[in-house]
Amino acid sequence: MNINKMIDHTLLKPEANEAALLTLIEEAKKYEFASVCVNPYWVALASKKLAGTSVAICTVIGFPLGANTTATKAFETEEAIKNGATEVDMVINVGALKSGDEATVLKDIEAVVKVAKDKALVKVILETCLLNDREIAIASKLSVQAGADFVKTSTGFSTGGATIKDVALMRKTVGPEVGVKASGGVRTAEDAKSMIHAGASRLGASSSIAIVDAAIEDTTEGY
Repeated sequence: MNINKMIDHTLLKPEANEAALLTLIEEAKKYEFASVCVNPYWVALASKKLAGTSVAICTVIGFPLGANTTATKAFETEEAIKNGATEVDMVINVGALKSGDEATVLKDIEAVVKVAKDKALVKVILETCLLNDREIAIASKLSVQAGADFVKTSTGFSTGGATIKDVALMRKTVGPEVGVKASGGVRTAEDAKSMIHAGASRLGASSSIAIVDAAIEDTTEGY
């Protein structure tokens, strides 16, 4: 298992400038990460600089609150794909879920999946730190029903990030055919290993290089 191929090398800080993005891109090329995950404004630049490489262009939709309208999320997705995005990580309507309005949550995800179909992978960010186990299971099931490719734990901008417990619950709920992305607080090779063993098939991290370098140093860890 090549752990680098499981990592979305991430820079979503609002203050990140072009120089920081160019550094991220060069690191992604060197380490051959699965993708770079950047804010929508930077998608066109990332797409241009990563053309001809194996690194995918991931961006975020309805980020970080998930409270945008469905039409806005669909438009964001369409524009991101036009600019070169090949993966989109969308935030669910957390408030609707917690109101018991499953129909709205499903419609929201379906709208993004429809726009992205055959053009980009869709990862659905649940923001697990704001949900109980029942809500995580419901959101995971709705994501599968809507045709999403992955469920993802967190934005990294709320009250907490990925936990082993939540990743395991998401994997159990979605089964083996849908991806699970652990994101938020995955900072070390040990963190990464724990998330993978819990069921994660993709990791979102800004400490990607440290994770990979540590994993390379300790080849006995089963990566």
